[in-house]
This record gives sequence, structure tokens and C-alpha cells, in this order.
Amino acid sequence: MSNFFCSDNTRQIGEDIIGSATDYQTYVLIECPQPWLANAFSSRWVPSNLQVLVEEVSKAKLPVRFLLIANDFTHKADYTTLLIYQKQEGLSHGYIKHEFKLSQIEQVADVAKKWLQGERPNSEIDTNITRDILVCTHGSYDKCCARYGNSFYFHANANTSQLGLENVRIWQSTHIGGHRFAPTAIDLPEGRYYGLLDQDVFQSILTRTGDIQNLKKVYRGWGILPPTIQVLERDLMLSHGWNWFNYKVAGKIIEQSLDNNTILGQLTFEQGSSQYTYQAELIKDHTRSIEVKSSCNANQTSKVVKYSVANLWLLTDNLLNFNLHSASVSGK
Repeated sequence: MSNFFCSDNTRQIGEDIIGSATDYQTYVLIECPQPWLANAFSSRWVPSNLQVLVEEVSKAKLPVRFLLIANDFTHKADYTTLLIYQKQEGLSHGYIKHEFKLSQIEQVADVAKKWLQGERPNSEIDTNITRDILVCTHGSYDKCCARYGNSFYFHANANTSQLGLENVRIWQSTHIGGHRFAPTAIDLPEGRYYGLLDQDVFQSILTRTGDIQNLKKVYRGWGILPPTIQVLERDLMLSHGWNWFNYKVAGKIIEQSLDNNTILGQLTFEQGSSQYTYQAELIKDHTRSIEVKSSCNANQTSKVVKYSVANLWLLTDNLLNFNLHSASVSGK
């Protein structure tokens, strides 16, 4: 077995992980006992009707992400938790949660299919849970997720309990992308991605306290935004502090050059009754682009393109116009 660990390599080269969050319209999270195979939905406890639905959605190239999840009680539970997170349109905080408790995992496919077809199943329940944090522990997919994800999940669970955060659930999850950033996590309902996590910075994420600048090295980006806009969002987050997490945000690419060397991006946020719009010029930063193995099993390196924010201005009065040399964005 190779001694190469992609997550160790990411740390060694100091790769900036911003811009690696992925954008999905819908997350379908299915509680399913482990073990999980590398091809998660071929695992022992996944029923055939769910396998068929996942394959149909994949072939249709719908912006839907199916993930298996589990916690310390999954093997003992006499029901299956199904979570559907639906992205809000326009200015938003992220996603809206819909939770179902089903007597059998075989019922998941029918409920999820109805949802994706626009129907709203009447079996939805209300809970006091306000956050579901998914930690990738899919070691059969990439060994870094086992090496770093499992221990992180264990301590994150303990940390959450010690803080008395009864409205937060920590889940183990199948592959969420970016295993070279392990341990990696998604914080729902916002849809923010994190990587290279440790327990100290995770506690700050849980409680939204401490030095927000510590998030710079672990923040992969907000999944509701295009990758190249995620770097702009990170800069504004670090500038505004923890209050930023209370704002509704929307972002988009206005235009880009034919060679993709230059991108004009826009981000609007709502602060109380006020609304602000920033625009930024993002440029491809050849000095920061790298060749890297994207996983432990990769046979060759891939080029990861980085972008830097060259100029940023407040659209309403153009008071801000300055260079930001520290920001960058990476591909998945």
C-alpha cells in the first residue's frame, strides 16, 4: 500500500482550499448503517429501488446530491432518518431542511422521488434540530477520510455534547468531495464547506466565537455560490466578522474573458433592512496555480487553477477600490 496521503500533501504545500465547495440544488441525506463500499449506493443496506433512483438522477444530470449518513445510534434505531435540504432562491441563508422518519429504508426512494417530482410528502416531521454537520468518514473511497475523518467525527461529537448544543447533530457521511482536505465537513442548512479541520477551530464554527481569521485556512467556501465567487465571500466574511453569518447573500458571475483569465463577479448581501452589492475583478493567478494529486489513489497530478481578487468595490458608491493579494480560489 502506498504511503502517500493526499491530505498530508495539501498541508505540506500550503494549498489554499477556498473555492472547493460544490453547488447543489438539493441534498438528499439517507441514514444508512455502515460499512459503506467505495461505491456507496452498492453497500449492503442500500435497497435496490434507492440504487435505481440514484442512477436515474445521475443520468439526468440533475443538481441533486445523494449522501449516506450515520451516527452512533444508527444501528440501534428502529426508523430511518431522511433529510432533504432544498436551496433557497435569491438572497438566502442557504438551504431549508425537510425531515422524515421512515419505518424502513426501503421507503426512502418513494419519498425522495415524489419530492424531486415536485410533490410534498405528508410524512414530514418537525424537530428542534437547527444544524446538521456532515463529516466525511468514507474511508473505502479515500483513506484520508478514514485516517482523519473518523477521529475528527468522534471528537466533534464529544465537543458538541460538552458544549450542550442539543440542536446540533454530527453525522458521518459518504464522499462529499475534496478528500485531500480531510477532515472535511458540510455545515447545513447553510451549506458551508470546511476542510483541514481541528477541534479548536471547529468549536469556533459551532459557537461562532473566537478569532474569525482562523477560518481562513479551513474554509472551503459557501456551496450556494459559484467557486470563483467563494473567494470574494470569504474576504467579506473575514472583514465583517461573525455577524456575516446572519446575513442573506446571493452571488453570480457577471462576465468572463474568453480565456477565463479575468472574471467579473458580484455579491449582494442583506444586513438588516439594508442591502449592499459588491463587484470584484478576479484574475487567474499563475503564480499560485499548482500541480497536485487530488486523492490518495491518483496516478498523476492535476492542475489546480487559482484566482485572486484584483479589485473590489462597493457598487452603490464606489468607495472601495483596492487590491487584495492574499485571496485565492481553487478548483475541486
